[in-house]
Amino acid sequence: MARVTLSTIAEMTGLSKFAVSRSLAGKDGVSDETRRRVQQVAAELGYQRVVEAVQAPVLGVVFHDTDLVNSELHLLIQSGFQTEAQRGGYQVRMCWTHLTDEIVAFARGCQGVAMVGPHPREIMEAVRELGLPVARQGWVGPLEPFDTVSGTDHEAGSAVASYLLELGHRSIAYVHGTPGYRGRVERFYGVREVLETHPEVTFREMKFQTEMRFPQHLQEVQADGFAPTAFFCAHDGMALTVVSELLRLGYRIPEDISVIGFGDYSAATQISPRLTTVKVQGFQMGAGLVRILDDRLKQRIPPDVPVRVGFVSHLVIRESTGAASPR
Repeated sequence: MARVTLSTIAEMTGLSKFAVSRSLAGKDGVSDETRRRVQQVAAELGYQRVVEAVQAPVLGVVFHDTDLVNSELHLLIQSGFQTEAQRGGYQVRMCWTHLTDEIVAFARGCQGVAMVGPHPREIMEAVRELGLPVARQGWVGPLEPFDTVSGTDHEAGSAVASYLLELGHRSIAYVHGTPGYRGRVERFYGVREVLETHPEVTFREMKFQTEMRFPQHLQEVQADGFAPTAFFCAHDGMALTVVSELLRLGYRIPEDISVIGFGDYSAATQISPRLTTVKVQGFQMGAGLVRILDDRLKQRIPPDVPVRVGFVSHLVIRESTGAASPR
């Protein structure tokens, strides 16, 4: 039996294909009598309407391709972004670049764009000038009119400081890595904010540079009379270096010195002792970016009201921390 098409129904009813199509789709432009007639003939002929696939709107996410330190965080963000986008009926496109022209060209194929990593303000503005909603994972300047999703770095630093105080530590170091990452500075501020209210505590910031190994830094501060019993490290990778070097120097962890990282990435549980650290909600950050873009596209938020969304980190206590050893 030949397949019943719009042309078949048009021929049977004496109507145009346009009128038949609009009648079957329930669209205006035809009378109620015509619509009923077309639908009756279609039913008698056993017509099965072919529903055209509707192209889902596209959300894009741009990862800064030189931000290698946060690669595991970016994978978590990517997973959360894809999961939430699929749930919301969106397609996802991704690219890894820091070049303005490439980002703008990429954004032209999207209905909304998320930026992950240290992208400068001018790139955010270039995307927004296309008339697209844009959201950022990370930090923006004070009162900058961009939607952002971030963690709670300052609070995390304060929580770590309070935890170390409870363990009896009174000589504490914050170990930095590569400068220029706002989150690491916020963690330092959070630690300092708590410890400066305790005059009995000695606190120092150690800026760990690649040209000088950690033991050299440690020897310098010890020669200065500073003997830390606890290290809070800017990220888990730094903490792994500190742990391995301390063990190599003969220190026991945590009996002699406690070490805390930041991130709770896979390596934190692959060393011995397992690393006490701060878990960052990367998956939820990715999902949050999608929800903000969805809110913008559906105009749930006034266009002149920037949004700041923070996902609260939490302290994961493992074997690399313990009570301060008596000195």
